[in-house]
Amino acid sequence: MQKVEPMTLFGYEKLQAEVKDLKQVKRPQCVKDIEEALEHGDLKENAEYHAAKEMQKNIDNRLADLQGILGNSQIVDPSELEHAKISFGSTVVMTDMDSDEEVTYTIVGGCESNPDVGLISFGSPLAKQLLGKEEGDEVKVTLPGGSKEFEIDEVKYQEIIFECH
Repeated sequence: MQKVEPMTLFGYEKLQAEVKDLKQVKRPQCVKDIEEALEHGDLKENAEYHAAKEMQKNIDNRLADLQGILGNSQIVDPSELEHAKISFGSTVVMTDMDSDEEVTYTIVGGCESNPDVGLISFGSPLAKQLLGKEEGDEVKVTLPGGSKEFEIDEVKYQEIIFECH
């Protein structure tokens, strides 16, 4: 049994849009490409046919993945949650105690994460160690690249206003 995946409405709608695009645009085009390639004859040496069949397989696999994710998702509205302590949807501003560098992360669902723009999965090693902490806390986190110490400067709710992947 798969576990429920929390996700924002933004992330849910983004995945639904991808499903729609795959079903209504990309897959029909792929089927058309296969039909055209079949008209070229000999399938053994028909690179266009094999490429189109591979694309069709990739589209079908992605659709199955997305349907599984959407089927197990639970939409959570972070604006309705308490953000005195770090929780799903919290935006966390913290300072690296070694470098004095300020970093900001928002904790989101796994399929919404994009660390390059500050969106980290609630299941990531960093988020797991931050959950439940509050402003003023100093936290030593163990990450794949080693340990780091942060001071939590601010915990707030901030609507996600940029695109994630």
